[in-house]
Amino acid sequence: MTKGTILWVDDEIDLLRPHILLLEGRGYTVRTALSGEDALVIASENSVDLVFLDENMPGMGGLETLERLKAVRPETPVVMVTKSEEEDLMEQAIGKKISDYLTKPVNPTQVLLAVKKFLEGRQIVNEAVSRDYTQEFARISLDLMNASTAKDWTELYAKIVGWELEFDEHTGLGLKQTLLDQKREANAEFGKFVERNYRDWVNTIYVESNAANRPPMSPDIVEEWVLPELTSEKKQNVVFFVIDCMRLDQWLIMEAELRNLFKITRNYHFGILPTATPYARNAIFSGLFPSEFGKLYPNMWSSKEDDESSLNRDEASMLTKLLERKRIKLRQEMKYIKIIDRDYGAGIAQNIANQAKNHFTAIVVNFVDMLAHTRSDSPILKEIAPDESAYRSLTRSWFLHSSLYDMFKSLATVPNVKIVVSTDHGSIRCLRGAKVIGDRETSTSLRYKYGRNVKAEEKQAMIIKRPEDYKLPMRANATNYIIAKEDYYFVYPTDYHKYLNYYRDSFQHGGISMEEVILPVVTMEGKM
Repeated sequence: MTKGTILWVDDEIDLLRPHILLLEGRGYTVRTALSGEDALVIASENSVDLVFLDENMPGMGGLETLERLKAVRPETPVVMVTKSEEEDLMEQAIGKKISDYLTKPVNPTQVLLAVKKFLEGRQIVNEAVSRDYTQEFARISLDLMNASTAKDWTELYAKIVGWELEFDEHTGLGLKQTLLDQKREANAEFGKFVERNYRDWVNTIYVESNAANRPPMSPDIVEEWVLPELTSEKKQNVVFFVIDCMRLDQWLIMEAELRNLFKITRNYHFGILPTATPYARNAIFSGLFPSEFGKLYPNMWSSKEDDESSLNRDEASMLTKLLERKRIKLRQEMKYIKIIDRDYGAGIAQNIANQAKNHFTAIVVNFVDMLAHTRSDSPILKEIAPDESAYRSLTRSWFLHSSLYDMFKSLATVPNVKIVVSTDHGSIRCLRGAKVIGDRETSTSLRYKYGRNVKAEEKQAMIIKRPEDYKLPMRANATNYIIAKEDYYFVYPTDYHKYLNYYRDSFQHGGISMEEVILPVVTMEGKM
């Protein structure tokens, strides 16, 4: 069975017989043509997997043949072979979608490398990826057994996410389920780790030298990553983006599109509990934990439900007060922008270069959160994004056509601007229901609840009986919180199976999982 069909086009084809015999000996079928006209006939009438094309031929030249070959077989890679090393010729060939470029005299190694790259490259890479992950599986399992610090867990999660993205690129390896099982096991242990340590974290002041044990958390982001840029001797301007509900894997999808534009430094923080917007995002902008910023805004926690539109209305005020407490003097008044729809975002994107002339601009982007919630309610989006891999693909598609991407591209060209990007929490695909007991006053969130003696199984939820010890607000008619672990979501016994099925396979947040808690903090500077 042939390993692929190669068309070699050269008016001096007899001189290439050694190369042709080498390829045929390796299992490839090689067809030859002495002219561009002959090549077009062969390509039109036969299946061709790769073309070697001489640039300098009598009659129809290499570039014209290339253009006409691409019209006949646009999917077939073409390797230009030429004696010329002129840059202009190279640029013309690239412009006409050449796949590779070899300079005469070619040697057997060059030829074989090009053939393997285009005809066997995917198979070779897939085999290497499978082999590497099989070896890595044992290391990840060992890391999972030995993870004892926040730094250990951050590195472990980043490693797992890296393999998820690798498998997105190399489908059909048969290892995705193995990785999913490994991640599920990791999330079970991570929930126990957070449960053991969270109370100590929130009652300890973050110090960088102790970051392995007490990680930087939501209230630390501005002080640790934003303020140093604002007070830098470079007198640079700072744009601070908080992208709601953005997981690490989603950021890495975006980061891949930004590497050509920016110098990027990535760090991590742990989101506070519950990993929900009213708690975590207010903590970011205030630099305080929920019970603490609740004292500055006494009516904040008086409502029976955590409504984002009402509980996050003071973000600009919180950030201003944080700057005042830290005695940060801005050259101009801070600008705060919240983007909740595409049209408004498009308007901001058109003017972002002017906005960036301000000393400090804070921008909240809500669409990633909307993407997660809309998928839960939309059968069409569930069809488009039935699993984690497809959800990441949907994120990439959104980002490339988003006002956020337009803003980043514009900011990359503005001198003396630093960009800090982070998020308040991530989300997890919920696949298992957990029965919860509570009265009518119990809150309705799926991944966390507060109420009067609200209950769930300890295996499935972290139960907080003294909220004040965890710097959580004392809510009206609420004596305790429960926070879901792993991929559980809370369902009441009444109509249990109805709601179990309704919410299953939805992306939710508020609980304890690596996806919701371990989050990126990124600093970017344009390469211009």
